[in-house]
Amino acid sequence: MLFLFLLKIPHELVFVSKKKSDNNSPPMKKTLIVGLGNIGAEYQHTRHNIGFDVLDELSNQEGFAFETQKLGQVAWHKYKGRILIFLKPNTYMNLSGKAVKYWMQQEKISQNNILVITDDLNLDFGTIRMKSKGSDGGHNGLKDIQLKLQTHEYPRLRFGIGASYQKGRQVDYVLSPWSPEEKKALPERIDTCAKMVLSFATVGLQNTMNLFNGK
Repeated sequence: MLFLFLLKIPHELVFVSKKKSDNNSPPMKKTLIVGLGNIGAEYQHTRHNIGFDVLDELSNQEGFAFETQKLGQVAWHKYKGRILIFLKPNTYMNLSGKAVKYWMQQEKISQNNILVITDDLNLDFGTIRMKSKGSDGGHNGLKDIQLKLQTHEYPRLRFGIGASYQKGRQVDYVLSPWSPEEKKALPERIDTCAKMVLSFATVGLQNTMNLFNGK
């Protein structure tokens, strides 16, 4: 006689493949972009506030908005799988480092993943140069950042404003509006800075320097 046996497969031997939860995805890389400047209507669109102007242009292009937070105006923006945090310190220029250090700690961002946008008297007007590190060059904002971070090794984007002033008039010069000739060239130069910021956040410092420095 032929006997047939039906074997029941235990449930614990049946494996079901489940799609991984999005919660297990690696966190997005964060970059802190700092535009240096002074708050107040009297300082708007002056040479010393070029950092603010570059961030405002990025806000217009990318459609994000700043909100008042501790030590500055701050915006969060997702861009190509990354989180960009934009900061306009409200500490006035000479205490910029306080805001930079606070937001680096708050967002857990290393000094290699920050970019500081600053005016530079040592470069001709419109010259734009990204660097991995450097001295403060007599700039009080950079001086305070270096003091607070205890290092000069952090990336910065330098915007040349020239040095067309008489001896002893440096402060007046940097806090003055642009000349009519400079104003004509500014939109293209600021747009280039905006492109460099986004490039830094996506392809990195070295690639951005290779692509843009000298242009």
